[in-house]
Amino acid sequence: MFEYLKRNRWSPYVAGICIALLYLLSFFFLGKMLGSTKTFVRLAAALWYFINPQHLQSNAYYMGYLQNSYWINWQFALVIGIFIGSYIASKLYANIKIVDVPSIWKNSFGPNKKVRYLGAFSGGVIILFGARLAGGCTSGHALAGGMQLAVSGWIFMICLFAAGIPTAYIMYNRKGK
Repeated sequence: MFEYLKRNRWSPYVAGICIALLYLLSFFFLGKMLGSTKTFVRLAAALWYFINPQHLQSNAYYMGYLQNSYWINWQFALVIGIFIGSYIASKLYANIKIVDVPSIWKNSFGPNKKVRYLGAFSGGVIILFGARLAGGCTSGHALAGGMQLAVSGWIFMICLFAAGIPTAYIMYNRKGK
């Protein structure tokens, strides 16, 4: 089993089945589908509460996430678990080479690590903002919505690919290669 986990690439069928089982277990035991962006909203609201509680109370958006819910909940545990699990996996499989700047990035934007990290962080912020604007997250809309055959989930996935493929082509094919 552990040898399969060490493979550079997994079968998309096996990975899809694993994701489906994870969602089924989540729905069965928690009664909820997996998602994580609300954790970041709750964390921002909690930090804001400690900095300026009066101002926070006048913000209906953040108060909607703090009223009648725990600040630290199962989603928070999921996000922490992602970091802990990633760390454990990196230690268990130390023979995997960590690449700060992949060759495809290096060919288009150069070898600067700071530019790579800034690009990755900025992309994450944009995705997080868009996900919250849409009232969910990529995993919530795409995976959970798709599994439930929700029209919104399928529209999101179509739009994600319709925007992502040309964007990747433009960004990584800049030099005509």
